[in-house]
Amino acid sequence: MLDSKWKAGSSEGAAGQFLKLMIIDGCFMLEIMRTSTQTGDSYAPDDPIFSYHGELYTNPSIKQDMLMLENQLPMLVLDQLVTVATDGKQDKDLINRLILNFCSPRTHTARMGKCLHVLDVVRNSLLHHVEKTNIPHEQDEGSEKIIQSAVELKYAGIRFEKSKTNSLGDISYARGVLRLPVIEVEDTTESLFLNLIAFERFHIGAGYEVTSYISFMEDIIANERDVELLQTRGIIRNAIGSEKAVAELFHSLSKDVALDPESSLDAVRKRLKSYCQKPWIMWKANLIRTYFGNPWAVWSLIAAIFALALSIIQTAYTVLKP
Repeated sequence: MLDSKWKAGSSEGAAGQFLKLMIIDGCFMLEIMRTSTQTGDSYAPDDPIFSYHGELYTNPSIKQDMLMLENQLPMLVLDQLVTVATDGKQDKDLINRLILNFCSPRTHTARMGKCLHVLDVVRNSLLHHVEKTNIPHEQDEGSEKIIQSAVELKYAGIRFEKSKTNSLGDISYARGVLRLPVIEVEDTTESLFLNLIAFERFHIGAGYEVTSYISFMEDIIANERDVELLQTRGIIRNAIGSEKAVAELFHSLSKDVALDPESSLDAVRKRLKSYCQKPWIMWKANLIRTYFGNPWAVWSLIAAIFALALSIIQTAYTVLKP
């Protein structure tokens, strides 16, 4: 009997400690998100977290930690803390706006309803306005799922343009134009996408939109030349340095991921593949790749045509010469 009471008391103590930990973490998260978007607070200028110095050198690491899957705090905790602080008069989307202003200020901030946690808020902001439509799926001939790279698609006559929105799901192909959302690649991009992919893999029902996007981008990015092409079209904004680093980043993210066969991106991929497999398209792409793929090949072709013209003129002059 005493032993069972001791175990019950110990269990309640552990639960209390866990609850206390969540409250402390929740209060800290709300305060750092609030102070990062407001000025005039009473914190000391040399405060390691809430000062201007902390905003420059400490907050980036805090943001990255807040977006790790294993560090997620249930949104219910933040909701209850804000309810207590505002006597239940808070805006329903207040917490979502705080999270996005702190963690991802360049993403969409429209109403997105209830989310599970901070990572889920950021994910939903990246996928805003994704409409799940019933697109007829074409039969995919052959076993290869990989489509051609961006440069190869350009040789085949595909043009690249920016999508109307920055939603990762806003990818479409029609009438020779492939539209892709703008993405800014920076130091935290790899960590963010790895956590988003892990969230989709382990949370049943979340969907696979981010995973499908990464798989699609890895298909069309074979090397730095593809990154350079997408940069010139304004689709990739490179903030990490070389184009090669961006290509390697997408390759590392796509390990052990697959495109959802039921997603709209799979339908886009199949239409692109079907277009590129047409005989005359393949012939045109091969011609451009061979003779116009680099400036030296172009000059060689021009020189050959010029030499042929001179040879014809010389032959005609010899024949017609009295």
